[in-house]
Amino acid sequence: MKINLISYLFLLFNTAIFSQAGHIMQGVGATNMSMGGASTSQPLDISGALHWNPASTSVFNNKIIKLDVGLFFSSPELSSSIGSLSGTTKDDRGASPMPALAIVWGKAESKHTFGVSAFGISGFGVTFPEDSNYPQDMIGTPNPNYNSAQSSNPVNFPQTAGGFGHIESDYILLQIGLSYAYEVTNKLSIGIQPNIDYATLELIPNPTANPSQTAGYPSTNKASAIGFGTQFGLFYDTGVGLKMGTSYKTTQKFNDFKFDNTYLDNSKNNSEFQMDYPAIFSLGLGYSTDVFDFAFDFRRVDYENTDGFSKTGWTHTGAVSGFGWKNISIISTGFQYKGINKLPLRVGYTYSSNPIPEEVVFFNVPATAIIKNACQFGLSYAVNSTWKVDAVYHYGDSNGKTEGKILSPFMSSQNNPLGAFPKSSVTYNMTTSMLQFGISYTFTKKK
Repeated sequence: MKINLISYLFLLFNTAIFSQAGHIMQGVGATNMSMGGASTSQPLDISGALHWNPASTSVFNNKIIKLDVGLFFSSPELSSSIGSLSGTTKDDRGASPMPALAIVWGKAESKHTFGVSAFGISGFGVTFPEDSNYPQDMIGTPNPNYNSAQSSNPVNFPQTAGGFGHIESDYILLQIGLSYAYEVTNKLSIGIQPNIDYATLELIPNPTANPSQTAGYPSTNKASAIGFGTQFGLFYDTGVGLKMGTSYKTTQKFNDFKFDNTYLDNSKNNSEFQMDYPAIFSLGLGYSTDVFDFAFDFRRVDYENTDGFSKTGWTHTGAVSGFGWKNISIISTGFQYKGINKLPLRVGYTYSSNPIPEEVVFFNVPATAIIKNACQFGLSYAVNSTWKVDAVYHYGDSNGKTEGKILSPFMSSQNNPLGAFPKSSVTYNMTTSMLQFGISYTFTKKK
């Protein structure tokens, strides 16, 4: 039986990745995460270097393999109100694993450095259970179990009562990169990394499909898509502590997700939706001494020219045409203290602007994981000249609620194109925490 390599790796790395900046992971691996994701000009480990700037892998003069595994916890909350009805639903998904694998081949006497990586770089996922405490269904039949003294979350009402019912989403993107770096001079390096991407997407219900007047929006299977893209980088080390780097990751272009939809009345149809991964421009500065390393990265993420995120609103059939996200800026910074023998300590911070405008908050209920502020603390321990272990603790929050109005295609008009309900609101916020460990092995020449 033939085994598809990409599918096998995806099964190995199958995890509900939650977003840090939009739906983009702020960093990869324990070391890079502990520096706030800053690595464009400060390659402290091979995972961060391969992810953010392939040119910077030229600093590694050995064959190194690194594996990171962690657990990620999140607590999204979804609230909504219409008139006197209001309530909050908490996500009940639980913890998610987060692995990362990287390998670099470098030699001190060579100008060439090669690398391969398999990272989960993007994703979102929520599980909000259905709220059965609704007053009546859409045709006006009273609910005998309705309790007006208890809270009611209209967004999670059953579809027969005008809500979305049980809301669940899973989007996972695995990126496999093959990198090459070339030392133009002893200070300047260039790099390139072709990428092949594998993603899955599941939406319950599926707002990108045509709704039925009697059976609402359908549930879907877990659809998959293949994507391709490239990353280019420059890295310059002045030799006196200051380092500079820049990289550009092109849009990762995917084929369509093809959904098999099932409606509440068990009728079925098929639909397609294209969702690419946005282009990212990174610019970084680093500074190192014998005692500390400092890193600062600025990134610009181009959602506004990315299929799946650029468009928004309802199609003529009532399907959602896209998420409608805006471009965002990300600031990552980290500090490593090396004054303790074999035990460097690190702190990191990441800030991200919110890509979701107020008018399209409702369209993004399945992708509520927006983190504005994230703080990290990490450390490493050099066991010997070949083995090293890393650890990081992360905490992030959304810095308040993302808020908009409840929308419906059946309410849309010339003066109200998105179909906003008057005196309604939908909000979501969340916090995240993560504990991750890494281990790396450096192949050294036997004496």
